[in-house]
Amino acid sequence: MPPTVADALQRAQIPSSAVGVHVQELGTGLAVLSLNDTLSFSPASTMKLVTTNAALEILGPSFSWKTQAYIDGTLNGDVLQGDLIIKGGGDPKLVLENFWLFLRKIRSRGIREIRGNLLLDRTIFEDLAHDAARFDGDPLKPYNVGPDALLLNYKSLSFRFAPDPAKGNVQATVDPPLAAYPVQAPQLSNGECGDWRAKLNLAIDSNGARFNGVYPASCGERILNVHPYLMTHTKYFDLAFRRMWADLGGTLKGETRGGVLPPSARLVAEWDSVSLAEVIRDINKYSNNVMARQLLLTLAAQATKMPANTESGATVISAWLVAKGIAAPELSVENGSGLSRAERIAPVTLAKILAASFRSPTMPEFMASLPLVGYDGTMRKRLVEQSVAGKAHIKTGLLNDVRAIAGYVLSASGKRYVVVCIINHPNAQRGSEAQDALLQWVYERG
Repeated sequence: MPPTVADALQRAQIPSSAVGVHVQELGTGLAVLSLNDTLSFSPASTMKLVTTNAALEILGPSFSWKTQAYIDGTLNGDVLQGDLIIKGGGDPKLVLENFWLFLRKIRSRGIREIRGNLLLDRTIFEDLAHDAARFDGDPLKPYNVGPDALLLNYKSLSFRFAPDPAKGNVQATVDPPLAAYPVQAPQLSNGECGDWRAKLNLAIDSNGARFNGVYPASCGERILNVHPYLMTHTKYFDLAFRRMWADLGGTLKGETRGGVLPPSARLVAEWDSVSLAEVIRDINKYSNNVMARQLLLTLAAQATKMPANTESGATVISAWLVAKGIAAPELSVENGSGLSRAERIAPVTLAKILAASFRSPTMPEFMASLPLVGYDGTMRKRLVEQSVAGKAHIKTGLLNDVRAIAGYVLSASGKRYVVVCIINHPNAQRGSEAQDALLQWVYERG
């Protein structure tokens, strides 16, 4: 190991047996540094490199998701005597502004009053139970949202708190605005802001949000992002749809429920998502776990033409690696995001995937999706003052006992290297210094 890396690991009290490293020059394909690189490690979010790379090559960078609206009934003037059906395609980025434009398309077809029901067809993905508390026991965290074929706005709620000391209260609003969803604001308090989230004492379900605690005036305006895990995807979609549809002048008389597109339904509007190239940029630069889960299931749905599950997604990735001639007997894919205790990969396998990606026609899109060291994404605050800043595209991975980096370094000599370093140890959170030292060493000595 380079002395700077070894010293940093020693200070962090991380033994070399807990570290897997593979550094390979792309031009020659030769490894210049390796340590435990054939062993199986928990990769944390660097697993997203496998999922996004496979998606780029299998689906193509211009691939997009379709969300479709159908009617089943008779349209008399602007009144639909029947049902509106929304068929999901698994779009990972059906955010509010896009959904609003989609609803405008539906309204522009002359539909105002829906006297039937709103049916949600999610059959492109299997209907599997999702335990939001399974990973870390914190189901309110937005990263614990489960996949859904009609995932709207990442199924998250953003609460904004604005204290008003003059009136002695706190204004609490929710985004997206929901129909018939009351929000009880916390009491205004004095003192330091501190751990303001814990002081809120949130109770949230399908009927509303109640902040039974306090909010210090010293906090100023803050935003709390929450996963309303006690609310089903169907209920979330229903509340958002009813409010936005009403804002567009529409009404829905019936109920919202899951369903299957009937043969008699007629297509009235379609929304195309942003391209896959843009989606993987969000996934890799900002380590979006929810979008990565959606992408793995999309791979399965497109390959099998059957309702997708994570097992079929893992099978698609394994077949893709076999076709590329990359043996990965240790590979374990649970959800494709790395937010898992079960996912595993060897550093040398990940390095081989990155090396093959560099020779792929989709290399520009893939590399551009990775955080640029010292500039953006999850690497924007690291190595800012070092000469490697701006010279490396590196994906990070972070779990309680895991610190990982993987990507590409353009060295001072003009040679480009694949760099993978994964630490699995109780002191892993102290390992970032060693990984930064490795990137700087590759830049200087490569």
